[in-house]
Amino acid sequence: MSDSDEDVQLEARLREQEYFRPPARFVGQANVSDPAVYDRFDEFPDGFEEYAVLLDWDDHWDAVLDASNPPFFRWFTGGRLNASYNCVDRHLADRKNQAALVWEGEHGDRRTLTYRDLYREVNEFAAALRSEGVDEDDVVTVHLPMVPALPITMLACARIGAPHSVVFGGFSASALAERVDDAGSDFVVTIDGYYRRGEFLDHVQKADAAMEETDRDPEVLVWTRHDEVHESVSISDDYTLVSEVLADHERERVEPVSRDAEDPLFLMYTSGTTGKPKGCQHRTGGYLAYAAGTSKYVLDIKPEDTYWCAADIGWITGHSYIVYGPLALGTTSVMYEGAPDFPHKSRIWELAEKYDVDIFHTSPTAVRQFMKWGPEHVEGYDFSFRHMTTVGEPIQPEAWLWYYTHIGREKAVIVDTWWQTETGGHLITNLPALADMKPGSAGLPAPGIDPAIVDDRGEEIDPASGRAGNLVIRKPWPGMLQTVYGDDDRFVSTYWEEFSDTGSDDWRDWNYKAGDGAVHERDGYWRILGRLDDVMNVAGHRLGTMELESAVAEVEDVAEAAVVARDHPEKGEVPEVYVVLREGVEASDEVRGRIVEAVEDEIGKFARPANVAFVDDLPKTRSGKIMRRILENISNDEDLGDTTTLRDPDVPEQIRRQVQGD
Repeated sequence: MSDSDEDVQLEARLREQEYFRPPARFVGQANVSDPAVYDRFDEFPDGFEEYAVLLDWDDHWDAVLDASNPPFFRWFTGGRLNASYNCVDRHLADRKNQAALVWEGEHGDRRTLTYRDLYREVNEFAAALRSEGVDEDDVVTVHLPMVPALPITMLACARIGAPHSVVFGGFSASALAERVDDAGSDFVVTIDGYYRRGEFLDHVQKADAAMEETDRDPEVLVWTRHDEVHESVSISDDYTLVSEVLADHERERVEPVSRDAEDPLFLMYTSGTTGKPKGCQHRTGGYLAYAAGTSKYVLDIKPEDTYWCAADIGWITGHSYIVYGPLALGTTSVMYEGAPDFPHKSRIWELAEKYDVDIFHTSPTAVRQFMKWGPEHVEGYDFSFRHMTTVGEPIQPEAWLWYYTHIGREKAVIVDTWWQTETGGHLITNLPALADMKPGSAGLPAPGIDPAIVDDRGEEIDPASGRAGNLVIRKPWPGMLQTVYGDDDRFVSTYWEEFSDTGSDDWRDWNYKAGDGAVHERDGYWRILGRLDDVMNVAGHRLGTMELESAVAEVEDVAEAAVVARDHPEKGEVPEVYVVLREGVEASDEVRGRIVEAVEDEIGKFARPANVAFVDDLPKTRSGKIMRRILENISNDEDLGDTTTLRDPDVPEQIRRQVQGD
């Protein structure tokens, strides 16, 4: 093998982990406990009908898949349905008085929306939108925090056939304006404000600033957090108060618009640190079927459950696994407005006890935060999860074990899930009753999903070889994005071009590029190594951040860690480690030594960190993902770039001062 950079293969060096069997009590009640499910989905593409039949269709589909024009695949062609009807109306006969959404706000505010309540409020707002001029196929941009108005708005848009484009509430005015322009939105829905850590935040001011930046002149509709506009907020006379419009549509009913399965349901913009955000366009039929199917098969959701996904609806996780998937199944979902540590660090477990939550869904970032605070904040709360999920990035084995021990109390099943905004739902994850759990591993492919590992030339690496490479998906699936909104060429170049024969009209020649490194282990399990952008070349070894950070996490003093590459005149790149310590642990040379030793033991002496920096926090996106590129800029004394869209824009400069001392 050549020593040139392009020929050095991505490596996987994390040591093997033990297996944990799913509890017998879970297996006995699971939605899916028959291994034959995989055989059924192997009948491609017809196996995916098993998800589609979970929905009510106005017209049955003629074909499950039309693959005649790859990569523009069409799912359940000829079928017609309405997403709002499937999430609300069809449950009224059997569970109109059952809670659909249980919302916990700050200051003791809470609301329980039964399916009948949700039906009424969705209809009224759908009528209001129509009265304001929203027509079928108009894209409505939604900029709302975690309040009931958000799912109500989404479902009202779906009811009248207007695709929604939800922009995460924490995003800046510029991010909002950019997405309004790209989507060509003539309507923006926002709110006067919301609470965060006890403080009322003026939210509508972002719309004010965005309207100054946008090239368009959209109508702005403003919900209010309380019955009236908050005294600290000023609302432009050009805006329309939702409360005033709703008053004209009390108890009005709107017939759900029957949508073609391929009609767009929503846009979800990715939020990369460079380049124009991509508007991932998702279809109605295939997306909703896949969200409902994976909610039932992977998350094991049942109508009688109380389910809590602690994500924000402004991200794809919230779309698929707070709104569309769980509501399509008729379950009760918890929504939470506040921060996980306000007014105290036991807030999550207090609410889990209060609402008797059965299924808990969170991110590795949150788990590491819980680890940092310590198990004493969990103790004493009477909750019992039967199922727990992680989502958003690979979870280190140490964090997985902490989650299993202290949150699941060794009684809950855990599924790690790999998927993306673009995929619409889980692609690699165990069906929880059918496979042993393995810390640090995403598990097995979901039914009907066909992943593979290819090298940088696109040549397939032998299955189950334990060798790392580029993750691709070889067969289409119903939840996949249709295109990049308004830019088919970018859709092809971003996701398909590198590992596909783009001149072929045979779908078998087209491979979806995930952009992640992965390894297919000899036991058949798949491990995600992180974004290929974060891979570093250490002494001729290409290593993913997940491998190095997992080694650091083996040190019990460590709450969180990020590893980045620093340029070196002789070695090319050397790893630098940024560490957040658990509460009560002091930074010291002894702790630093244990971290270095752990990397040498787990990965090898060649990967010895050049430096270990102790910091108070790490730069993270609003969804909680660590922004390693910013840390790499700090390590290489480069400009920090735009940090305004981070959860805390001040963190990078604080780290730079800590590390560089100026």
